[in-house]
Formats: sequence, structure tokens, C-alpha cells
Amino acid sequence: MDKSVRLEKQNRTWFLLFLFCLSSLLLAVGILFSLKWGQAQVSWHTLFEALTYQAQEKVHLYIQTLRLPRTLAACIVGIHLALAGLLTQLTTKNPLSSPHVFGINAGASLAVVFGLVAITGLSLLSTMLFAFVGAAAGALLVWSLAGSGGGKQYVRLALAGITVHFLLSSLTEGLIILNQYSTDSMIFWLVGSVNQAGWPEVRMILPFFIGGLLLLGFMLPSFRLLLIDDEIAAGLGQRVMLVRAVGMLLVIVLAGSAVAICGPIAFICLIVPHIARALVGNRLTILAPLTALLGGILLVYADLLSRVIAFPFESPVGIVTSAIGGPFFIYLARRKGGANR
Repeated sequence: MDKSVRLEKQNRTWFLLFLFCLSSLLLAVGILFSLKWGQAQVSWHTLFEALTYQAQEKVHLYIQTLRLPRTLAACIVGIHLALAGLLTQLTTKNPLSSPHVFGINAGASLAVVFGLVAITGLSLLSTMLFAFVGAAAGALLVWSLAGSGGGKQYVRLALAGITVHFLLSSLTEGLIILNQYSTDSMIFWLVGSVNQAGWPEVRMILPFFIGGLLLLGFMLPSFRLLLIDDEIAAGLGQRVMLVRAVGMLLVIVLAGSAVAICGPIAFICLIVPHIARALVGNRLTILAPLTALLGGILLVYADLLSRVIAFPFESPVGIVTSAIGGPFFIYLARRKGGANR
């Protein structure tokens, strides 16, 4: 019996090691492909020279100043959105929740569009601040509408989140229609796009990326409380509300910074945590890093695909993620509904 248990644990360890190595390899290959392929043809030798800064010709500068920051931004934003989705599902105890569905992304989008309309020449830092304020306002509005206590709180959260999402999205569209000359370039951004991301955007989001990962790693043991019933955790003397508040703060930071850079990219927050959970289960010390890796992989490859589906023109990456995530969401909703019945 002990031998079979040890063998099972050993097989599990090897499987996890293989899974993380494969995910890291897929991410590295996706980054290389994203740097090589696009509207301009680049050889592998030229790419190597550009990445090692051995030459400063036009094609090398094109890779260094356009493709490299765009690829890094796609990877970072994918990680942000995937982790934000995982934390949203933990804090709300709803497997179909995400910052996109719960009004957080819509609040950030509305605030950014309002800032662009109200303030001429809005800086990148101001755009980030507007996104944070909008994301926080959307989250607070949802939680205030849902109320507290009662066994149906999480059902009310889902209903309030969907309502707030459509309300804020409608207000955003109204602002764009009424100010179409100053927000004409926002249409591409609102669908979700990384093609405008450069080194300023990467430098702006990098502190939130590092700080968010450090805080997540520090709070990861506490977040395991969210996997059990609140009454049981409170009975064990744990501060569940404080842990949930920190989780929502992390969601606002991760999702708000991602929306400020690349717009409200849909479905990554929802589908990536489910894929990771199906592979490794609910053990957060393994689930969280795998979710981050898969989020970066998905958005990097989605951005690469968005360049070729209408070549030589580029499509918003949000179209690709929606095409992948829409059927997956329907599948999840039907499976969860069947399980509840």
C-alpha cells in the first residue's frame, strides 16, 4: 500500500515537472515566433542580432522598439488577466466569474474613456490611475448591490456583476458615440489590442506585475481559506473578510493595469483558470503559477494569430480570445448547470 502511494506521488511529481517544462517551452517558442513573424519578414539570424543588440540597422530597431515590447506586454497582460480571473473565482466562489463579467474591466474601460474625453493629452500614468479608479468603482458597485450575508450572496454577486457590466459598457459606448472625433482610435482598444504597446507601456505595467506577483506569493497560503466555507474558516479563527478584501484589491490592480495598457480583452480571465484547474486540481501553490504561465501563452499566441487572420492587416487580439472563449464559456455554463441539477 505504501509503495503504491509513493509511486503515485512520484508519478504526480514527474507529471507536474513535465507540465511546467512544457508550458515554459511553449511560452518561449511563442515569444520567439511573435518576434519573428509579422508584416515584415525577419530571418532568425537577424532576430538573434536584434535581441543581442549586435547591430542597429532599421530592421533591428524595428524588432527592438516595436515587436519586443509588444510581445512582452502581451505576455505580462496575459498573466495579469489569468491571475485576476483565478482570484475573482476564489473570492466570489463562482467558477463562472471573472473581472470581465463582474464589471471590473467595464469600470476601468469607462474611466479611461472618460479621462480621454475630459482631459486632452492624457498621460499614460493618468490613464493607469483612471483605470484603477474605474475598476475599484465597478467592484464596489457590484458588492454593494449584492449585499452581504445569506446563502444567496454569491448568486446576487453574479447577477449584480452582469448588470453592472452591461450598464458601464453602455455608458462607455455612449461616450464614444457622443465624442467620436476624440475617441475614434479607442474602438480598436475597446475590443482588446496589444499592437500599440511600446516600451513606455511595458515600463509602466512592470512595477504592478512584480508587486502583484510578490503580494500573491505572500498571500497564497491565506487564499487557501477561500476554498472552504466561510463559516468553517471563521470558526477556525481566520479573518476571511480581510483575505477576501486583499484578493479583490489584487484583482483591481492586475485587471486595471492590464485594461489600461491593452483594453478589456475578453475571456482570458475565465477560461485559463479552468484549464489550469483541470490539469492540476485546486492546490493553489501549483494552480497559481500554472495559471500565470497559461495566461501568458494564450495571449502571446492569440496576438500572433491576430496578425495573420486578415494579413497584411491586423485584427484586435480580443476578437481571437472571444472566438476561443465564447464556445468554452457555453460549455462551462452547460456543464455547471448539469452538475447543479
